[in-house]
Amino acid sequence: MLNVLGIEVSPDLLERWVDWLAPDEQPFFVTPKQARTWKLTTGERDPTREHRDTYWIYAIDRKAARTVWLTEATFLELPRATRAGLVRQQVACGRGAVPTARRWAGVVGAEVRQQADGHRFVWWKSLLGRPEVVLPGIVSEGLGMSRHAEVRSWPAALPRVRELAGTFADGSGANCFGTVMAACGVEGAEKVWMLREPFEEWLAEHTVLGGRDEVAGTVFVWRDAALDVQHAALTIGDGWMLHKPSQSWMSPRKVRTVAEVKRATRTAGWRLERHRVVG
Repeated sequence: MLNVLGIEVSPDLLERWVDWLAPDEQPFFVTPKQARTWKLTTGERDPTREHRDTYWIYAIDRKAARTVWLTEATFLELPRATRAGLVRQQVACGRGAVPTARRWAGVVGAEVRQQADGHRFVWWKSLLGRPEVVLPGIVSEGLGMSRHAEVRSWPAALPRVRELAGTFADGSGANCFGTVMAACGVEGAEKVWMLREPFEEWLAEHTVLGGRDEVAGTVFVWRDAALDVQHAALTIGDGWMLHKPSQSWMSPRKVRTVAEVKRATRTAGWRLERHRVVG
């Protein structure tokens, strides 16, 4: 069994990761002028949630960009100068999954430098012949280990915490709000893209303001200047905390210390409030 960030990953989930990182067709974003110059056919379609998170589609100015969906074969049929310009444009517009050749040439082979401009490339399944070597480095980049194996005492009042701690979701969408609610007993909440409104309703009905960092059952809620909730996490006792950093398929439900979570979540304009679970 593959281990990523201290979490076991099944062969089935690893196979799905390959599809989410390198689908048979992937989106490239270009300006109308580039589409004409490079003779590319644009076409809009609804991306999957996994596409959205792999390629950071939420960060791209969709009014200025047109989408080109390409297979690996179609991409490689383009002149190299076009491929180079196309890949550079993905970096310029903020698309995700455009790594540096310097970072990965030693893993996937030096020929990756021939794919585009020699400096950046995009993932295709042909580069993922050893997914057990490549995927952990991508999924774990910038994320700390889950420390659930260090927890010695799990809170009896929060029976699902141990089940959720140190797991990856089955895809994108599952987020911090659903993770907290599921850990507190809301059946199925860990599987859905939990929006702010139902989380706020749950918070109002099942918690009161207050709580202590070292005691299990304190919900940390981070709000922005407009008082919109931006993130949530749950203390599980003895200085430990359960949280899911984002809704992305790469983001696990992990255990870190309270201090580590507070440090990782510190954001200008956000303020932290505490709520105690009461039922």
